[in-house]
Amino acid sequence: MGAQIEKTAAVDPRAELGPNVRIGHFCVVGPDVKIGEGTVIEDHVTIKGHTSIGRDNHIFAGCVIGTHPQDKSYRGTNTRVEIGDGNTFRELCTVNRASEKEDGVTRVGDSNYFMTQSHIAHDCKLGDRIVAANNCMIGGHVHIGNDVTIAGGVGIHHFVSVGQLSFIGAMSTVLHDVPPYMIVEGANARPRCVNVVGLKRNDYPQDDINVLNQAFRLLYRARIGVDAARDELLSIGPIRPVLRHLFDHLEHTGGGRHGRGRDRRKAA
Repeated sequence: MGAQIEKTAAVDPRAELGPNVRIGHFCVVGPDVKIGEGTVIEDHVTIKGHTSIGRDNHIFAGCVIGTHPQDKSYRGTNTRVEIGDGNTFRELCTVNRASEKEDGVTRVGDSNYFMTQSHIAHDCKLGDRIVAANNCMIGGHVHIGNDVTIAGGVGIHHFVSVGQLSFIGAMSTVLHDVPPYMIVEGANARPRCVNVVGLKRNDYPQDDINVLNQAFRLLYRARIGVDAARDELLSIGPIRPVLRHLFDHLEHTGGGRHGRGRDRRKAA
């Protein structure tokens, strides 16, 4: 079955629409937009620029996707937005296309859920199965791993990296990289404990949870430092992959500025 387009929608005939795409009243879809099979676009949605949206997404009323980055240095080149499959964007979400400062792509993976008024800025790279609650503000060049939960009203500083299976508490200000598997919160968000509930829900074994708790105590309670904690935990083996991943992330963070590993690019 072909696309179903309401008569009040303005869809450029050059846009590529897959089977069973539905486009609601008063939508605007530009000429360089591609929308995959089964995606539903509710009323009053604007999709512009070089934007590709995969299969079975649901985009609710008032969302704006693919417009210019909010970056004064942007010079109007054909940068992109790429969105995967099975995502939900609730009302009034915004996704900006990339600037010219990196690879020219703002990318969102699969099976994510963005609640009302979430903002995804230019050059972000977001993984899969992320949940972002209402009014989340994700700054430019942010990278977010898989299975991350972001509670309501969170602001994430540009160039921050958020590790997989982390949890960011409501109303937090995230100025520094977020370690994987940790819960962070606060006006200047800091690790508070291991995300045990998230690990269990994703079928991580108890051995992984135990070594991550040991790492948390050494890093954020005893404060012996990353190198000393790594040496102590990795010397006793067997080395759990989650532990290696945690310390790789911390090493990356330490190589940047202001607690943001990706800021090394700016420093260079």
